[in-house]
Amino acid sequence: MIRIVQVGGRTGPELLHELRAAGVELNALGLRLLSSPAFETRPAIHTHAIVLLAVRDLGFPDGARMPQVSLAAQALGLFPGPAHLGPHLRLQYLDQPEVAATPPGASGRAPAGSLTIASAPLSADDEFPKGFYLRRLGGTLWLRGYRADAEHRWDADDRFVYCSS
Repeated sequence: MIRIVQVGGRTGPELLHELRAAGVELNALGLRLLSSPAFETRPAIHTHAIVLLAVRDLGFPDGARMPQVSLAAQALGLFPGPAHLGPHLRLQYLDQPEVAATPPGASGRAPAGSLTIASAPLSADDEFPKGFYLRRLGGTLWLRGYRADAEHRWDADDRFVYCSS
């Protein structure tokens, strides 16, 4: 799936206001990312073509760690987007399909149906959120932050958003 996303032109606080006005929920990690001094947006609006790919689509039927996923995406000409791609995509992707709740015992895994934004981390600290993921659950749209270190193994069905231009 390829989509065109407009990004930029709004600050973190402006994005937060728009997300709340649209009824988007955020977790504590998502709020921490948006309010971080390291979270920067571009003043000018520009567009990104994005591609949604599962880890298995990148050649890993048994899952992979993020460095492997990133190298496979790069080999296809894809690259991580800016951190602010997450909030902008959430505001523009309001028709994300509903997916059943993640089964119990799946803690530490990407939720079923979620889309993780591939972006460079804003901090090397493993306790600081690494990025955003989008989800729709119970009719509610979410923009959530997540934490994962380089050793985290992503499942084959976990889906990432990469930029192609």
